[in-house]
Amino acid sequence: MTIETHSPAGSLSTAIRPGDDRYEAARTGFNLAVDQRPAAIAYPGSAAEVAELVGGARAAGLRVAVQGGAHNAGPQGPLDNALLIRTNRMDDVHIDPATRRARVGAGVLWDAVVQAATPHGLAALHGSSPNVGVVGYSLGGGLGWLARRHGLQANRITAAELVTADGEIVPVDAQREPELFWALRGGGGNVGIVTELEFELLPITQAYAGMLAWDWSQSERVLQRWAAWAPGAPDDVTTSARIMQIPPLPEIPEVIRGRQLVVIDGAVLGDPQVAEEILAPLRELAPEIDMFATVPMPALTRIHGDPEEPLPSTSATGMLAELPPQAVSAFVRAAGPGSGSSLVMAELRQLGGAVGRPDANGGALSHLEGAFVAFALGGAFDEEDRTRSQIHADRLINALAPWAGGRLYLNFVEEQIETAAAFEAAVFERLQAIRAQADPTGLFRANHVI
Repeated sequence: MTIETHSPAGSLSTAIRPGDDRYEAARTGFNLAVDQRPAAIAYPGSAAEVAELVGGARAAGLRVAVQGGAHNAGPQGPLDNALLIRTNRMDDVHIDPATRRARVGAGVLWDAVVQAATPHGLAALHGSSPNVGVVGYSLGGGLGWLARRHGLQANRITAAELVTADGEIVPVDAQREPELFWALRGGGGNVGIVTELEFELLPITQAYAGMLAWDWSQSERVLQRWAAWAPGAPDDVTTSARIMQIPPLPEIPEVIRGRQLVVIDGAVLGDPQVAEEILAPLRELAPEIDMFATVPMPALTRIHGDPEEPLPSTSATGMLAELPPQAVSAFVRAAGPGSGSSLVMAELRQLGGAVGRPDANGGALSHLEGAFVAFALGGAFDEEDRTRSQIHADRLINALAPWAGGRLYLNFVEEQIETAAAFEAAVFERLQAIRAQADPTGLFRANHVI
C-alpha cells in the first residue's frame, strides 16, 4: 500500500485524519476484520520525524500506536484517541557479513531481510510469512522454522534505536540502557518506539524443508503419528501440523485448491540424508503430496503458504503442556471430518528444543514453556462468517483445555487479553516497573499493553 504524505512527515499538523481521502486506506491493517479508526495517521521516514510526532501527540492529548507490517493489530483496539504511526517508509536494510548482523528500519518486512542476507550465506530467524514486520515479530518473541535449534528471534536482538515517551532518540543495547534492552526482547513495544533494530544472522544456506499432505479423512492417523514422533525429534527439526479447509481461490495452486487436507510442514537442518531418515516415520503414511526437499533458505518464508494479501479473519490460540492420543482425538473431533468446523486452519506447532530452554542472556521472553502451541484461524468476510469462525476457533482451543500448560505466546494472540498471562509473575512485575519509568503517563499503546 502506498500513501502519499506531505512533508515534513513528522509534523502532526500534516497527519492523515478522518475525512481525508487517504484515511480509509491508511487505517487498514493486515486483518481486514479489525476496524481501527485512529484519530490521526502519520508515515514518518526517520527517527527524528517519529520523535517530533511523539511530541505532537503528547501535546495534543493523544496516545501513540505503531504498526509496521500491521499484523496483530486487533489487541490495540479502535485507536480513536491515538495517533497511529505507520513505519512503512522506514525500510532500510543493512547486512554486515563480517559481524553476521542485520540492521533494519522499523518498517522492514522479513522478505527484504531474507533477500539481502542470502547472497552473504546468511539466514535470519524469520517466521512463516514473508510479509510480517521484523520489529513487531522480534519484540514479541519470534517463533520460526529454525526455532528448535536456534531459539526465539528475540534472543538474537543485539541493539535498537528507540524513541522514548519524552521524544528522545536513545541507543539501546546490553551496555547502554540494559533495562530497556531486556524489556524490548519479548516485552513488545511498551517502552518506546523502535526505529531501528539490529540482530544476529546465522551462517545457514539451505534446509530440508517442505510439506506433506493427505486428504483430511486421514487426520486422525496422520496427527497421531506426528504427535508421537514430534517430542523425540532432534532439535534440528521444527514442524507444524494442520487441518486445513482451503478456499477455492484462483491464486491457490490447483492441486490443493478447495481441498480439505491434513498437512505437516516445516524444516530440518543438517545433512539431507539424515533429514530423510528423520522424516521417514511420517512418509510411511504415504502422503498424497510430498514437497520436502533441499531448498535455499529464502524458500522457508513460503512453505507454510500464509496469505500475503490482507484478508478478514478471526482466531484463537492456546499453549499445550502435552499432546497425548486423547488430545489429538479431541483436536480432530473439533476441526476435522464431521466436526462442522468452518476453520480455514487448525494448527499445532512443535515447540521444545532451544525454544523451551531459558536463555541466561535473554530478555523478557527468552523461551516458551509449552510443548505445542495451538492456533485456529477462520474467515470473517461478513458478520455471520466472523461469528461462526470465532465459535469454531474457541471450540477448538476449549477442546484442548485439559492438556493446556505454559503461558500464552502473544504473537499469536489477536485480541485484547490480560497480558500478565504471557509472563512469569516476577518478569511481569519487572516489565511493569520499567514501563512505569519509561512511559509514566501510558503514552504508548502497544499491541499487548503491559
